[in-house]
Amino acid sequence: MVSVNRVFAAQLAGLPVFGPDGESIGKVRDLVVGLRADRQPPRVLGLVLELATRRRIFVPMLRVTSIDPNAVTLATGSVNLRQFHQRANEVLVVGELLDARVTLASGAAAVLVDAAMEPSRTRDWRMTRVAVRERTGRLGRRGPVVVLRWEEISGPSATQLADQPQGAQHLVAVFEGMRAADVALALHDLPAKRRYEVAEALDDERLADVIEEMAEDDQKDVIAHLGDERAADILEAMNPDDAADLLAELPEREKERLLELMEPAESAPVRRLLAYSYDTAGGLMTPEPVVLSPDATVAEALAHVRNPDLTPALASMVFVCRAPTATPTGRYLGCAHIQRLLREPPSDLVAGVLDTDLGTLSPNASLPDVARYFATYNLVCGPVVDESDHLLGAVTVDDVLDHLLPDNWRETGLTHA
Repeated sequence: MVSVNRVFAAQLAGLPVFGPDGESIGKVRDLVVGLRADRQPPRVLGLVLELATRRRIFVPMLRVTSIDPNAVTLATGSVNLRQFHQRANEVLVVGELLDARVTLASGAAAVLVDAAMEPSRTRDWRMTRVAVRERTGRLGRRGPVVVLRWEEISGPSATQLADQPQGAQHLVAVFEGMRAADVALALHDLPAKRRYEVAEALDDERLADVIEEMAEDDQKDVIAHLGDERAADILEAMNPDDAADLLAELPEREKERLLELMEPAESAPVRRLLAYSYDTAGGLMTPEPVVLSPDATVAEALAHVRNPDLTPALASMVFVCRAPTATPTGRYLGCAHIQRLLREPPSDLVAGVLDTDLGTLSPNASLPDVARYFATYNLVCGPVVDESDHLLGAVTVDDVLDHLLPDNWRETGLTHA
C-alpha cells in the first residue's frame, strides 16, 4: 500500500530509495511519463534513480511499494542496472515539464511550476494535478501558484516541449541542493535545448562548477552555445587547470579568441598551463595551491585550508616558499601536511614543521610517473617544482584519475562488482 496518495515531482526529486530490507539503493532524480494526444492525465511510467556510483537507472512504478515524505521503498526483486536512456515518447517531469508554458481553461497563459501524481485503482500512477503560475505580463509581477487538474490546462505536448522557448527557474531550484557533478550528469541526460536553457539560467560561478564536471563533448557544446562573451566569463570563473583542459580541446583560433576576451590576470595562469602537454604534471597541475611564506603561523595555515572553495585534496597540504608566494613562486622550501599542522601549537611557525624530504614533481613528468609518485608516497596532492626550485603549482589525485579513466567515465558511471 502506498503511504502518500499525492506526490509532487519537485518534492520527490532527491528522496532516498530503499529496498524491501532497508538497503540503500540510491536517490530519485526524475519521473518518466508518457504524454497523451488528448487532455487526459498521462501515465507515470517509472522513476529515474541515481545509484551511489552515479549511474542512472529506470525503475517501473509497479516496483514502488511505498512513497513516504522522506523515502521511497521498492518491492522485492532485482533492480535492472542498465543505464537509463529516454525513449522518443517519454518525457522527464523535472527535467522537461517544469517551466513549460501552458494555457488555462480561461485562455490565460501560465507556467507549469510542479506536477503531482496519484495512484489509480489499477495500481497505475497518473499525473493528475499541476501547479501553475499565471503569466501576468506585468514587469516584476508574479501571479499566485494554483493547483489544477491536468484536464484544466492545454499543453504541454512532446512537440511543444521540443520547439517552444522555456524558462529554467524551477528546474534550477531543484538543482540548487545538488552537487555540481550530479547536475552535470542530469544535464547530460536532457535534450540539448533544455540543457542550453539551464546553462543560460545558472549564474557564472555555479555554471563554471558544473562545466568542470561535464564530459568533454558536453563542455564544448555548452561553451559554444553561450557565445564568446559569456564563455569567457565562465572560463574566468573556472579553476585555471580545468579552463586550460577545456581550451586545449578547442580549435586554435577559437581558443585564442576566448583567451583575449578573458581578463589578463585570469588568462595568464591558463596560458602558462597550456604551454605543457595535457598528460604531464605541468598540464595536470593547478597554479593556485595554498602557498605561505616562512613566517606564517600554524594558525594562519589552518585558516587557509578551511577555505570552502578548496577541494579536500588541495586542503591536505600547504606549501612554503620565499617571496613571491604567487606561482611561479620564489624558492620552494617544503610542504606541511594538514595532519601535522593539527598536532602543533597554533602560534608555532609553519617553517618549523616542514616536510623537506618529500620529493617533488617536474612539470614535464609523464602521467604514469605522476601516478607512481602518488602511489609511492600515499598522497592526494603533490608539488610541481621547476629546475630553479620555483613552485609552479600542485597536482591533485582527482586530476590524475580524471586522465587515467576512460574518456566516457562521466556518462557511464561505475558498475557494481
